[in-house]
Amino acid sequence: MATDAPPPSKAEHRLPPTEEFVRVQESAEFGELRRSYRSFAFPLTVAFIAWYLLYVLLSNFAGGFMGTKLFGNINVALVLGLAQFLTTFLIAWWYSRHAATKLDPKAEAIKSRMENGA
Repeated sequence: MATDAPPPSKAEHRLPPTEEFVRVQESAEFGELRRSYRSFAFPLTVAFIAWYLLYVLLSNFAGGFMGTKLFGNINVALVLGLAQFLTTFLIAWWYSRHAATKLDPKAEAIKSRMENGA
């Protein structure tokens, strides 16, 4: 196809030596990036798993409660089940915002410094 870009040359994709990766991994900036990621992702993951397990446990052991009609044919189980989907999408959106504002700029700065040999 005539509109395809030419493949990048090997010179453009020079990988830094292993020592450079180790140096960056041990840097305070990379440590801050890792802390920022972990302080967001780990607590949210634990909270969501707990929320999911609560739903499963309620479904198994609290059938009477989960079968409680709220209005019409809508019961507690259906509302909590739909809330599982809602929280999944909210967490994904929240993480996307967090990554775009906090993680990506730090990661891009580290990456560009490594690619430029600084």
